Amino acid sequence: MEALLKSLFMFVIVTLMIQKNAMAAQHVVGGSQGWDESTDFNSWASGQTFKVGDTLVFRYNPGLHSVVELEGESAYKSCDISSTVNSLSGGNDVVKLNKPGTRYFACGTAGHCDQGMKLKITTVTGSAPSNQAASSTPSSSSAVSLGFSSAFFTFIAAILTVLMSLVFLL
Repeated sequence: MEALLKSLFMFVIVTLMIQKNAMAAQHVVGGSQGWDESTDFNSWASGQTFKVGDTLVFRYNPGLHSVVELEGESAYKSCDISSTVNSLSGGNDVVKLNKPGTRYFACGTAGHCDQGMKLKITTVTGSAPSNQAASSTPSSSSAVSLGFSSAFFTFIAAILTVLMSLVFLL
């Protein structure tokens, strides 16, 4: 009986951990075009729901672009990239949305922000699924994670629990 209780407890813990990770969305900024001057970031962002726990992925040519997080709306509107909160230049940068509120991003390359290479997003709290369909193309990791739903991960957790029960009983 004690082994069964331990297994049930493990199942609940594993399921909760998997469910939390499965609900977070990965938003590839700009979708299939990525972080590029030709992308309309206002249109792209308007089709998204950004939630606490989600991530933004900025994909770009690191020799040509970079990502700077700006301090506020006035810096965003005027493309003042001298007042940054964070600066990234790796070409495949991930930004975790860890609290609700509005955040502002721009390309750090001179003139690119003025050409529209900037992004304003508002992160919300909540448990409704993020809009992943518009965040990227079917070949991206967002769409792949959409295919592996939380039900799949719950099924895997159930199998692990049964296996652990058998180990405890033997």
